[in-house]
Amino acid sequence: MNKTRKDDNRKAAVKQCKRYWGANYTQGGKLECDEYPFATTYEGAAEADHDSEAKKFNFSVKPIPAAENLAGGNILRSFYAKNRIIDGMDDGFLVKIRS
Repeated sequence: MNKTRKDDNRKAAVKQCKRYWGANYTQGGKLECDEYPFATTYEGAAEADHDSEAKKFNFSVKPIPAAENLAGGNILRSFYAKNRIIDGMDDGFLVKIRS
């Protein structure tokens, strides 16, 4: 995925964090906006801006501690590398949530 698309996903997510939690939701840099689907996927927060058939606002966001967001990003990058996930619509993966 190109950098522009990832940046668009992040910008769309942050816009919604600001909308729901206010412009100062980061509380002095302690919080960051976390999003799902991940900003590094085609289904990220800006999907509808790039795909006319995608549903708008088909994502979720929430401010979380910056350290947790960094740790989650590192785990995700490790997953991509370990499983040799490459860019492209033909190399998808599923996310299972277990409770």
